[in-house]
Amino acid sequence: MSLPPPPSSAAGSGPLLGRRLSRGALGLLGLQHVLVMYAGAVAVPLIVGRALKLPPEQVAMLVSADLFACGLVTLVQSWGLPGIGIRMPVMMGVTFAAVTPMVAMGTTPEIGLTGIYGAVIASGLFGLLVAPLIGRLLPLFPPVVTGTIILVIGISLMRVGVNWAAGGVGNPNYGAPLYIGIAAFVLGAILVITRYARGFVASASVLIGIVLGMVVAGFAGLVHLDRVAAAPWFDVVRPFAFGWPTFDLVSIVTLCLVMIVVMIESTGMFLALSEITADPVDERRLTRGLRADGLGTVIGGVFNTFPYTSFSQNIGLVGVTGVRSRWVTVAGGFIMLGLGLIPKLAALVEAVPQCVLGGAGLVMFGMVGATGTRILGGVDFAGNRNNLFIVAVSVGFGMIPLVAPAFFKQMPHALHPLLESGILLAAIAAVGLNLFFNGLGGTAEARDAAIRQAKVAEAH
Repeated sequence: MSLPPPPSSAAGSGPLLGRRLSRGALGLLGLQHVLVMYAGAVAVPLIVGRALKLPPEQVAMLVSADLFACGLVTLVQSWGLPGIGIRMPVMMGVTFAAVTPMVAMGTTPEIGLTGIYGAVIASGLFGLLVAPLIGRLLPLFPPVVTGTIILVIGISLMRVGVNWAAGGVGNPNYGAPLYIGIAAFVLGAILVITRYARGFVASASVLIGIVLGMVVAGFAGLVHLDRVAAAPWFDVVRPFAFGWPTFDLVSIVTLCLVMIVVMIESTGMFLALSEITADPVDERRLTRGLRADGLGTVIGGVFNTFPYTSFSQNIGLVGVTGVRSRWVTVAGGFIMLGLGLIPKLAALVEAVPQCVLGGAGLVMFGMVGATGTRILGGVDFAGNRNNLFIVAVSVGFGMIPLVAPAFFKQMPHALHPLLESGILLAAIAAVGLNLFFNGLGGTAEARDAAIRQAKVAEAH
């Protein structure tokens, strides 16, 4: 499949300064989008793979599958299929919202990795079916709800970043000063780059920090490249590499709930991107974009990876660069496809020491939580004290699995994938409490709020 001729200044194509973009410019701009999202894109397979104690070769396989599917789903979203894809400059990546429920599923012996993929595929099909209805669900997710959910996502993931910084759970030298020092160096490098750099370099600060940390860790003798040398340069990504998916009802329901949250977030992203690109998004086009989330998640389950959504940092990059052409992200999609076919690159990602990832994880996951806090900053707490109760109780529910892992030990075992996800507990509590205290708002008001939330998210 070859890249089509780049468009000129047609509406919805988004020219750069009114000029036709050459293929070389498309490639470079697409690579820019890939580098901005790369660290976030590979984080989820690393988290899930290591939490499930998979062998390094299988963790590397998850990384390759993720990159490949990122590219494929980006093409579906940006280039489009009949009735599917918003055809705007959108890069797709694995959502962090699904991490904790998937880890809970994977660590349940009766479910495991094949059960995760069964739930992913089923939730993607669910997303395809409900895409036309998501606009009607927006009033259920005002800023007080979505801000709380995103805050809990960030806090839940922070545990992963902190453990990485100490060398990783199970490491006999956990907490060694060397690990903590390298994590602190990576964190410091990211902060310095963010403070003094501008434009693309600042946007790629996390990836640059990881590269610098990898160099330092190499001098400290923590980087072992034997598996990188043994990995082939090229290999295809095989569907169902871990076996045929299995289907567990509670796991499916759990990820369907995650899918609703993801699609609500995507709705805000698409509406905000519409304003940035001056490219109108009506209900039909919005439905096409949300169907791409659903189909992308099905693709993820088939190719051994996870649920997909639009990446906010790439939408922010569109605003920063002024490059509004969807063919730039199409080029980025082809680049991601190619990267997924290079096992050596995935093996290199897997070889990054956990302490290096820890310094970056503190930033990535902390920014997720900070985004939730910024959204909550726009909520009226002074005039409506009930909003305080919504946030307080929902965050409390979200913290249960984090601070008291055995809290639901006596509950039916089949419910554990749901009950061990603080994100889902917080989401259910926030939606229910908001309905109890505030009732159901209007669709137009909810749509405006979704745009404001997306702008807050893309600003990080």
